[in-house]
Amino acid sequence: MSAAREDILGRIRAASPGPPVPVSAGPIPARGRGGPAALRQRFFGGLDAAGVSHATVTAWPEVGAEIERFLAAAGAAGGLVASTDPMLEPCGLDRLAGLRRGAPRASDAVSITGTVAGIAETGTLMVRSGHDIANALHFLTDTHVAIVDAARIVGAYEDAFALLRAGGAPLPRNVTLITGPSRSSDIERILQIGVHGPRTLHVVVCDAG
Repeated sequence: MSAAREDILGRIRAASPGPPVPVSAGPIPARGRGGPAALRQRFFGGLDAAGVSHATVTAWPEVGAEIERFLAAAGAAGGLVASTDPMLEPCGLDRLAGLRRGAPRASDAVSITGTVAGIAETGTLMVRSGHDIANALHFLTDTHVAIVDAARIVGAYEDAFALLRAGGAPLPRNVTLITGPSRSSDIERILQIGVHGPRTLHVVVCDAG
């Protein structure tokens, strides 16, 4: 944090009257609670409802083969780019022909990223950006493949933010919550897919036990 910013925040704190007001946690809805099996089932149901295709593998090296299968079935053509997120290292992505690591280009058709968590409450993905994950990977390509660790499928949004803060690491520059492919009906109430991001979202869940 810069000295100028710290000075500004210090003056704001000094001008604030009284001690900090405690904030109590809000109620967690029933769909955000349950055991691991129930939460996974609810998460998959949320993906289905949002128009997200998904598959589950039981070992990290199998992720690459599943992505290869999905791309072949979908007939995806064009550049293929993945983040340099350490989460992707054991995923066997070397088998994907033409794969490039880094930020996406306008010519890239498919991006591959990891996730912070899968949220069962609404079938939502929490993703982050950083030096190893260009934020554009979540928005620029026509197809986004997101990899989820089954152990990080949580019930509620609060649980996902708790995972983000775990270990006391600095918060990332940007966090995005993704529920299904990009869509909007702002123009004459006509649903358009891919307005603000990918038209297709595919989730690979690794349940390595």
